[in-house]
Amino acid sequence: MARGYLPPAMSPLLVLIVAVLATTYAGPVIRLAAAPALAIAFWRLALVLPVTGAAAAREIRLSPGPRPGDSPGGRSGAVPGDPLGAALPLMALSGLALAIHFWTWIASLKYTSVASSVVLVSLKPVFAWWIAALWLREHPTRRERWGILLAVGGAILIGVADAGASVGALSGDVLALVGALAAACYYVIGRRVRAHVGVWSYATVVYAIAAAALAGLAVGSGVAFTGYARSDWAVFVALAAGPMLVGHTGLNYALKHFRATTVNVAALGEPVGATLLAWLIPAIHEVPAPLALAGDILTLVGIGLALTSGGEQADVPSGLAG
Repeated sequence: MARGYLPPAMSPLLVLIVAVLATTYAGPVIRLAAAPALAIAFWRLALVLPVTGAAAAREIRLSPGPRPGDSPGGRSGAVPGDPLGAALPLMALSGLALAIHFWTWIASLKYTSVASSVVLVSLKPVFAWWIAALWLREHPTRRERWGILLAVGGAILIGVADAGASVGALSGDVLALVGALAAACYYVIGRRVRAHVGVWSYATVVYAIAAAALAGLAVGSGVAFTGYARSDWAVFVALAAGPMLVGHTGLNYALKHFRATTVNVAALGEPVGATLLAWLIPAIHEVPAPLALAGDILTLVGIGLALTSGGEQADVPSGLAG
């Protein structure tokens, strides 16, 4: 069994549910910020690193050393003696994918509505389905496939109901779709690496690489890191504390126990919550159409089917090589 994980007493399903709930307010809150997308994405990651870094140090300190027989090239894809070091190339790819995801998604919110952006990004279960099948040889169960189709169908209804909400919606939609593909890659890689690497170690390395990539883009684009209003800093902190620390880290924890497609389908609860919050927050007050509310219900039914389909699975892909 891989070492260095959170206590097994933590229910993976409960962690997954709490993580999804924590991500729901990201879209509406970002709409309240005047800062550029790159600055928002960078600080969302950078502010969480001291917490994840401290947790990772403790995780490594408490993790047992390599057992006899744990060596690269061992039988049947045995865990290498240094799983963290062996996983660094994949974690670097995961961090770059996360950076692209945040950059394109947050930028899309400047051109289209919260509902359209979050929904299109949430098409990532479809991309994850294909990538996981090709790379990890993981396939959703029949019940889960129906759940994916229903949840994505509900997401499409929300998007259709929101069509034409803004003149610049097309460019925002393209950015959101790129964000969906990048997010799918991030989660599928996480599924592979989390079989051997603890959640805090994984999160710290991936978040740090993503933050560094976004910092490079910000410097190249002339985007400032400081000089923002207090309201913007409040958004940065809110995104780091909830959607990042609790949300993304919780989803990464769940990847040890659930298939990548299952985690991605559960994450479709984000657009449902984001749509409702965008309706309730006075500063945004985007009233969803009846069709969008129907889509919310269909999405929730699909998520329920997927989570009760046996998506939790102890066997994870072996080995850290592609």
